[in-house]
Amino acid sequence: MTETRSEKPSLLVAKGTFEAMRGAERDLIRNLPALTKYFDVTMATLESSKELKQCCKDNAIPLLKPKIPWQKKSATLSKLWNTDLKNSTTAWKGIAGLNEALASTDAVHLVSGDGSLGLIRLVPKKTPFHLHMLEPHRGLYEDVLHLGVDGKPKRNLSITRFALSKARRDDRRVISAFLKRPNSKINGNSTYSAERIQAVYGCDAGFIHPSVDFSEFTPEATEEENQAWIEFDELPDPPWVTTIGHAGWVKGGWETISMLAGSGVGLVLVGGGVFEEVEGLHDHANARGVKLWTPPRLSNLQLTGLMRRSVAIVSMAHGEPFGLAPIEAFAVGTPALFVDEGGFQDTVENGVNGRLLPREDPIAWQEALNEALDTDVKKKWAEAGRQKITELDLSPDSHSRRIFEVFQELNNS
Repeated sequence: MTETRSEKPSLLVAKGTFEAMRGAERDLIRNLPALTKYFDVTMATLESSKELKQCCKDNAIPLLKPKIPWQKKSATLSKLWNTDLKNSTTAWKGIAGLNEALASTDAVHLVSGDGSLGLIRLVPKKTPFHLHMLEPHRGLYEDVLHLGVDGKPKRNLSITRFALSKARRDDRRVISAFLKRPNSKINGNSTYSAERIQAVYGCDAGFIHPSVDFSEFTPEATEEENQAWIEFDELPDPPWVTTIGHAGWVKGGWETISMLAGSGVGLVLVGGGVFEEVEGLHDHANARGVKLWTPPRLSNLQLTGLMRRSVAIVSMAHGEPFGLAPIEAFAVGTPALFVDEGGFQDTVENGVNGRLLPREDPIAWQEALNEALDTDVKKKWAEAGRQKITELDLSPDSHSRRIFEVFQELNNS
C-alpha cells in the first residue's frame, strides 16, 4: 500500500533549549497543537523538557533531539569568544534525522533563544524560513544583563562592551546571512521587539504576538487547580502580589521589593535564578520588611492558582519584549500592574484593563495596589482585559494561522 502524503505542508519547528521553561518556552508549547491544524509538524531542539516531550507525545508530533542534551557554556571565555554559536551548530548537526527532516520539509519556523541561531546555516537556501526573534541578544546589545541583582555593574561596563565585540560581530553576521536568504522573514513578538530588531540589525521586522489559552488560564478556578494549590508544600502568607521572571535585575524584582516596602503586601517571585541572586533578593526583602516567597518550578495549574489568589500581577522588568504575564492575568481576572515600558504597552491600557506605571513613582504604584484591592475595579479591569485578548486575537489558533500566512506570503513572493 502506498502511503498518501498529507495535504498540509510540512513544517520543522525549532528552538535551541526548553530547559528554563519560561515564557518563550511555555508559549511555543502552547501553540504547537494549533500548528498541527495548518502543518504536518516536526519539532527539533537541543535541550528538551518534560513539558515539551508530553506535548509532542499527546499530539503525535515527532521530536528530534540529541542523545545528550546541549547546554550553553557559562564560562566567561566562552561568552567572549562566542563558542556557543559554533558548538550549537555542531550539536544540531548531530541530531539523528534532522538533516533528512531539513531536506524534505516545506518550511522552517525557528524561535530565537540560546542555541537557536546555530541551526540557520544548516537550513537549505531554497526552504522558506521564518525566524521568530523574540528579542535581539540583550547581553550583546544592552547593559542590563551585566548588572547584578541590585542594579550595580558586575564589572566595568566599558570593558565588558569591548570584550563582547567578537560575539556582536558574529551575531550580526548570522542575522545578515539570514536576511540575504531568499524566502526568509523575521518577526518580533511585539511592536517594541520589532523596533529593537530594526535598531540593532537595520532591517524591517513585523511582529507576531504570543498567545493565551482560556482553557489553561481559566476565568474561574477548576477542581484540578484547587487540588494542585492544596498540594503546595509551602504557601505564601496573604496578601501578596506575584511577579514572573528570574531573579536578575532585568526582571525588576529588586525594584518591586523596594516599591512594596511599607505596604504590608508580600511578593511571590516565580522563575528562580542563580543562588546568589535569589539570596540577594531575600536579603533585600528582609532589610525592607517585605515578605518574599520564591517557589520551586511550578506546574501550569499551580501558576494559575497562584495568580488567581494574588492581589495583582506586577512587573518592573526592563525592556520586556512582550510579556505573557499581562494577558495571563487578564485571562484569570487578576489586576495587572506593569511598568510603562517595552512590550507591556501592547496589551495594558492604563486605567482601562490595568495600570501602566512610571518606574520611579512608588506612590503611583502604592495607589495602584489600593485600586487592585477594590472589587469593582478588579471586575472592570478583568472584563476589559479579556476584551483586549479578543481584540488582539491572541488565541493559539490565531497565532498559528499568522505563521501559516507568513509562509503563504513567502511562497507567493
